[in-house]
Amino acid sequence: MPIREMVQLARPKHWIKNAVVFIPVVFSKRAGEVVAWREAGIAALVFCFASAFAYIINDVKDRSSDLAHPLKKHRPLASGRIAVSTAIAEALVFVLLAVALAWRFSGIFLVMALVYIVLQTAYTFFLKEKALIDVICIAMGFVIRAGSGVAAIRSEVSPWLFICMFTICLFMGFCKRYNEVVTIDDKATAHSHRPTLIAYTPELLTHLITLSAGIAVISFLLYSLSQSTFERFGSIYFVYTLPIVVYGVFRFAMLSMRGSYADPTEIFFKDSPFQATALIWVAAAVVIITYGKDIAQWLQSLY
Repeated sequence: MPIREMVQLARPKHWIKNAVVFIPVVFSKRAGEVVAWREAGIAALVFCFASAFAYIINDVKDRSSDLAHPLKKHRPLASGRIAVSTAIAEALVFVLLAVALAWRFSGIFLVMALVYIVLQTAYTFFLKEKALIDVICIAMGFVIRAGSGVAAIRSEVSPWLFICMFTICLFMGFCKRYNEVVTIDDKATAHSHRPTLIAYTPELLTHLITLSAGIAVISFLLYSLSQSTFERFGSIYFVYTLPIVVYGVFRFAMLSMRGSYADPTEIFFKDSPFQATALIWVAAAVVIITYGKDIAQWLQSLY
């Protein structure tokens, strides 16, 4: 049995996207609770299995069109290194594992996991052929993951967190499309690989990336300055991380539009400046969430 190809087919490198499930643990101020991390970890595993299912059925459907892509043509199904029947069997195992594991949580979590699976299936078979809707579906997938994290730990998080999640993922989705346009510069080849790439001209994508990036940054600012954020964390210090956020957004756009990496996901794994930016912001967020109120009171005492 081609174990290596089966692992590659599940795209474990892309499972890092499911880390958004852990965000509610931190933003609900439950980072010190082992139970919350455990429940979020199991929830993340559900989405790792569900996303593996989605990746496999996507590759089954696109095995012919992937041959038109300079890199995707080397995937196990497109290159013929693994049989379609084997891939389908693997996909069924993953989706059954995802549903079985989701069953241990609340009903709302199970519903959200099923909605994610249905959305990914619909995306694979027809929604990804609709320009704009395809990227919206990608962003909604991340929103569902984050919402499932909230359901898994039975907590509450500000709706602003989901607004920020949707808008930043919308931005990243358009960056991904631009990256594909840069990678495949021949229109006939682009159409055979992904029909929507004909609708996504570089000029349109530049506009959409600029617009979605602006909305994402403004959403973050509104969240930082909202009354609910102040009440929860005792300060509005998130607003002072704006330069870090702006640099991260701008660098992601720059690298994607240059085509510096084959896939925007690689930016998280290979680009040191972006990795450092993400780590600095996460560290700052943890400090603000944990000690923001104490810092604000200490600064107040200095006046």
